[in-house]
Amino acid sequence: MALIEVRDLTRTFTVRKKTGPLRRTSHEVLAVCDLSFDIDAGEMVGYIGPNGAGKSTTIKMLTGILVPTSGHLRVAGVEPSRHRTELARRIGVVFGQRTTLWWDLPLRDSFDLLQKIYRTDPDRHRANLDEFLELLDLGDLLDTPVRQLSLGQRMRGDIAAALLHDPEILYLDEPTIGLDVVSKGRLREFLRDLNRRRGTTLLLTTHDLQDIEALCDRVIVIDRGTRVFDGTLESLHRSGGSRRTLVVDLVDEAPPITVPGAEVLRVDGPRQWLAFPAEDSAAPIVAAVAAAYDVADLSLREPAIEDVIREVYGV
Repeated sequence: MALIEVRDLTRTFTVRKKTGPLRRTSHEVLAVCDLSFDIDAGEMVGYIGPNGAGKSTTIKMLTGILVPTSGHLRVAGVEPSRHRTELARRIGVVFGQRTTLWWDLPLRDSFDLLQKIYRTDPDRHRANLDEFLELLDLGDLLDTPVRQLSLGQRMRGDIAAALLHDPEILYLDEPTIGLDVVSKGRLREFLRDLNRRRGTTLLLTTHDLQDIEALCDRVIVIDRGTRVFDGTLESLHRSGGSRRTLVVDLVDEAPPITVPGAEVLRVDGPRQWLAFPAEDSAAPIVAAVAAAYDVADLSLREPAIEDVIREVYGV
C-alpha cells in the first residue's frame, strides 16, 4: 500500500462578492479537480505547476488542514482531516513563506516547545537536535530570537523543527524561496542526505526547477487543479522540447558563438544567449565555450515552470 493515496480528489471554495449596498453574489471556484496519484515510502517527488494550479490546496488537504469536497485521501494509513493529531506526529511541514517557529523566542526555546508538543522522547529529541544543529549549521544561533535570523537561517531552523519528531513524510512548500545560492545548495544537500539515511518521503512544491533536478526522481505536474503529467523531469522536458539558456559574457564582442549542442538566440555586444535542450547537461557546452572564447562570466537560466507546462500542454 502506498504511503500517500489520492483518488479523485476534489476541492471547491465558495467565493462571495459584494454587488450592492445590501446584495452579495457567490460562485464556486474549483481549486482541485479529480486528482489521483500514489507516493511510496522513501520517494522524493516534485509537485509543480503555475501559480493558482492547486498545489498549496493539495498540501493542505494532505496535512488535514482542509477537508476535501469529494474523493478518497489516505496518508500513512489514515484520513488526514479525521485524524489530524495522529497524523501530525508522522508528518513534517515547511512553508517557505511562513515560519512554524515562535517569532520572539530564541531558536532554542522553539525547539524545546516542539519536544513538549509532540511528546518526543527526550533522549531522541536531544540526539536529533544535535545532529540537525551540526548538519544545518545552527549551533551558534540557538540563543538568537527567530525575528533576528536571516531568511536562510530561519529556513534551516524551520527544517530542523519539522524533523525533530522523526516524521515519515516531509512536505516542503517553496523551501528555497528567497535564499542565496550557497544556502540553497546547503539545504538541498541536507535533504538528499536525510532521504538517503532515514528514508524520509519528500513532497516538494517549488517554482525552482533546480530544486527538482537536485532532489527529485519523479515529477507530478498539476494545472487548473488537474494532474497533467507524472514522470521524470527529463521526460517532461522532452515532451515539450523545452530549453535552458546559457548567458555568456565575453571579454570582447564577437560573432555568434558556435559550439556543438547549442544555438545562439541573441547577441547584444559582448553578451550572447545560447539555448540547448533542457534535459542535456550544460557542462559540455560550458567547457566548449570556455575553450574557444575569452569568457568574462557565465550564467545558466532554467525554463520557467509555466513555460514548460505551456510548451507541453498549450495551457
